[in-house]
Amino acid sequence: MNRQQLIAIVCALWSIWQPAASQERYTREDSLFVTKALTEARSLPPTTNYPLHFARLLIGRPYVGHTLEVGDSEQLVVNTRQLDCTTLVETVTALSLCAYRRLYSWRDYLNALAGMRYRHGRIEGYTSRLHYFSDWIDDNTRKGLVKEVQQPNPPFTAVQTLDIHYMSRHPQAYKALKAHPEMVAEIATLEDALTGRRYRYIPKGGMTDTKAMRNAVRDGDIIAITCNKDGLDIAHLGFAVWRADGLHLLNASQLHKKVVEEPMTLPRYLSKHPTHTGIRIVRIQK
Repeated sequence: MNRQQLIAIVCALWSIWQPAASQERYTREDSLFVTKALTEARSLPPTTNYPLHFARLLIGRPYVGHTLEVGDSEQLVVNTRQLDCTTLVETVTALSLCAYRRLYSWRDYLNALAGMRYRHGRIEGYTSRLHYFSDWIDDNTRKGLVKEVQQPNPPFTAVQTLDIHYMSRHPQAYKALKAHPEMVAEIATLEDALTGRRYRYIPKGGMTDTKAMRNAVRDGDIIAITCNKDGLDIAHLGFAVWRADGLHLLNASQLHKKVVEEPMTLPRYLSKHPTHTGIRIVRIQK
């Protein structure tokens, strides 16, 4: 298969994910930011670490939760002005996927975002959104968009076995489930499908700054912080940044109320959160 044929196949697959205009919600500021970022990416050297590059463009933007919960029907929400940990990861991942595939238009970005945020890349109501990050990882791995790193051992010495039920047991905490209790049963079915899945992770007690650790976790990898909170799999998300003193987290921080590169190392950050147990590592695919 030659390069032109490969590009044609990629473009055809991307078009499958194209959301209808009525399902999109964004501002002019959002489209201008994305278009500018992708236009500038055209001239970046091929060795550019796109996830870190795009994540750093968002540093300083305010932390705001629940920005996807707008309107009564599910829409493709684009909000680059206000971010939480999940929307930061999704915004950066969509931009990176476009840049890696040399797709630079606003429509390309919308297609990438919808294709990654929803199960099978299709917007089919609230329950089609990949709410649990383990589900997000598995679905996007099947699409070839990301890959979870679970080796070598060490540092991946621990195993997380999922027991997922938080959303179905706390529907009042979710705007859509509160308004539409009939969806809770479908959410519970999705949770049952996740329960029992097992993933290797790096425990927070084993996060020493070693050669093996630096080889296993790369700059720009997605860091998913595992937790022991009842019914949940992942407590927080961000991007890996290696510095001379060790691994740091670039994240949309509720504490700092904005997107930041944490000044403290990630092991120290995790030590301040008793429910955090370690990290899973997800790599965006070129």
